[in-house]
Amino acid sequence: MLAVTFAAYFVALWVAHEVADHWAQTHHQALTKGHRSRAGARSCLMHVTTYTALTAALGGLVWVVLDLQISLAGQLVSAVTHYWADRRYTLAWLADRLGKSRYYVLGAPRQGHDDNTTLGTGAYALDQSWHHFWLFVAALIAALS
Repeated sequence: MLAVTFAAYFVALWVAHEVADHWAQTHHQALTKGHRSRAGARSCLMHVTTYTALTAALGGLVWVVLDLQISLAGQLVSAVTHYWADRRYTLAWLADRLGKSRYYVLGAPRQGHDDNTTLGTGAYALDQSWHHFWLFVAALIAALS
């Protein structure tokens, strides 16, 4: 039963994460959540609040429909790690410490140029893989607790 709980909850978290990051997050939040200011922290907190509501809703749906035993500890891990990474400078710091700073800036607009930004940047790839790893951990914690 643990494997079913883990798998079902992981899928629910993954889907909620995708919807929260790409549909529910406001343009303002996306642009300002990484600013090193109170406004940036507030934008990130608002995004993570919506994100957590969506992961709780889809996780709760799976819990009810499939009659699973799920701990809320996974929600806490998911929310905290999402906030930490979405402050951006934190993830850039980690990338630098791990020798990934050149990858982090891959595809980013050049300073002083009006380059076209895309979702295909190194920062985006590292951000999403960070979130996916912690969704895995959150689902495992939720299933085992």
